[in-house]
Amino acid sequence: MNLVDTKQLWQFSPIPNIEESNFNKILERFFNLRISGLTRENTQNALDGKIIGYDGPVVLTIKTGTIKKTEVPGIDEVIDRIKCLKGRNSYTKEAIEHMINKVDQEEVSYISFEDFNTRGLKGALNGQSNSKEDTWAIYAYNKGVHSEEEDEAVETSRGGSHGVGKIASNAASDLNLMFFANCDAEGNQHLGGTVQLIEHNYKDQSYRSSGYFTDIVKLENIKSKFYPFENKFHEVFEKKTRGLKIIIPFLREEYNNENEIIKSICDSFFISILQKKLEVIVNDKYITNETIQDYVFSADYYVQEMAEMKKEFTPLYVKTYLNEEPKSLTVTDGKVDYKFNLYFNYNEAIPKGRVAVVRTIGMKIEDKKIQGNANKPYNAILIGGAPEDAYLKSLENESHTELSYDHIKDPELQKRAKKFISNLTREISKIIEEAIKSNNPTDGLMNTKDILYVVENEFKRDLTDTMSTVKINKGKSIVKMNTEIPKKKKKSKDGKKSNEPTTPRNPVKRVKSQPLADDGIEQEKVRNKYITNPDIVERLILGNKEMVRFDFSESKEINKETSCDISLSIIDGMGVEYSDEFNLKENYSQVIDRITGKVCKIENNIIKDIAIYEGRAQLQLELTKNFNKALKFVYYVEV
Repeated sequence: MNLVDTKQLWQFSPIPNIEESNFNKILERFFNLRISGLTRENTQNALDGKIIGYDGPVVLTIKTGTIKKTEVPGIDEVIDRIKCLKGRNSYTKEAIEHMINKVDQEEVSYISFEDFNTRGLKGALNGQSNSKEDTWAIYAYNKGVHSEEEDEAVETSRGGSHGVGKIASNAASDLNLMFFANCDAEGNQHLGGTVQLIEHNYKDQSYRSSGYFTDIVKLENIKSKFYPFENKFHEVFEKKTRGLKIIIPFLREEYNNENEIIKSICDSFFISILQKKLEVIVNDKYITNETIQDYVFSADYYVQEMAEMKKEFTPLYVKTYLNEEPKSLTVTDGKVDYKFNLYFNYNEAIPKGRVAVVRTIGMKIEDKKIQGNANKPYNAILIGGAPEDAYLKSLENESHTELSYDHIKDPELQKRAKKFISNLTREISKIIEEAIKSNNPTDGLMNTKDILYVVENEFKRDLTDTMSTVKINKGKSIVKMNTEIPKKKKKSKDGKKSNEPTTPRNPVKRVKSQPLADDGIEQEKVRNKYITNPDIVERLILGNKEMVRFDFSESKEINKETSCDISLSIIDGMGVEYSDEFNLKENYSQVIDRITGKVCKIENNIIKDIAIYEGRAQLQLELTKNFNKALKFVYYVEV
């Protein structure tokens, strides 16, 4: 470093008194987002900075490593400030203590994000400037502000809008510390940085919470102005090609995970990568249009069993995007109609239904749950054009992770936004319901006369319970409604009704026991029959096959058995059981024991001799044309 050691590298603005004793609340918000929030913000910034008119992809290089503490520019000044901080509540005391515990490391971890085929920041030589064209000044010295493009179409397509994402990098550092190296179109190379502390006293003077890695020049009228340092620092902080490089020293341990970094890139930017807008290199791993499937469809990164995809949906999204033709979807906010492409995949093996809402820049905003359809078997991606992109941008929350109307201040715009989000849910729900109906047609094979009769009688019985008879002259009578409505049973603090047992429901409940007979001679062994709790049964229908899994591991009555027989009964939406309505042989052409691979016998409408291994039994049932996929069952086990 060519700067003299006595020169002050970090600047904090002096204030008369300390008034705010908390860390910036946005720090905690991005800290909770962890790696996904960090990579999302810095990748989005790279895409926003693409050279206008360039047709190739933006390339982002992400590196992790270690560096000597002494090579971090101005680190001694930062540490001196940290040691002066005074916590005035439990949160700030804990945060300050954490910082102090980290400052004595001789070697520290870091992560860097370096982009290529990007413009970089302009106007660094002008220092602290009020010009909209000087993007260096906006990025380096202004909070809550992002620069705006002169070209409206370019500005609309950009990911950023709130101007708070810059602090995501600070949140990833144990010291809330970050640097940014810039090389502009003329080849000028500069280094800036910020540190987020709390307001503090230092050498008998009070200072603001934010510190800037910058030079300061005194002007003639006693005012001062920030100017950036020419970049002559350690190679980790170098940026010699046009573009921007983010460097975060004292990287938090929970952020230093290469697999999670790769996953977060695939999760948020799979569309950008598939559309060849973005290529990312994580250390020596290349994620491109040609290689992304190597990561997304690898068990080293994602769960590959479809039935287990309940929290991460990227493998499903990629398959949906590559294999499905988009459907047209129109959503209105009451005044404007927005037109989207919806890539939609219905598959009964999918356990959780989600819609990836994606901006045209290729960044996913959220895995949207459609109300009432979160557990339906579908997967979808929603992408619009320029007008739709502009509107979605206005609905993003500050961390770009959800469509919301809460941050919109104008009552009319907020009302329209609320209506749009509601209509979006309704329109996608229609497509989901259509897919369910077309894939599960009602075949009318089930005789519902008895069901209707039972439901009607249950209703009459419940109605009678609320009435009392009043006799009048000549033996005639009328009925009078009982106005005393039964009170709902109170719930305890843990949410259970007062008369509910505090212990968990039994996996199975005994129905009856009977002695086994052999050639008319009763044996000592007793045959027990149990009804299963629905929680221990998993069903999955794939085409003309049904997979059923029983988990008896928590059942002391069954888990030590080696085999069992299973029968089933239809149960309707009212919870009423119909034990004689379902014929196994008419609905299943074959039943295979998945543990032994053997074909099971069906006798007297009972599946016989099913193996139990480690407390579990598994069946594969071949469906006939008569089978109605909409039916629900209750299962009985005999051991």
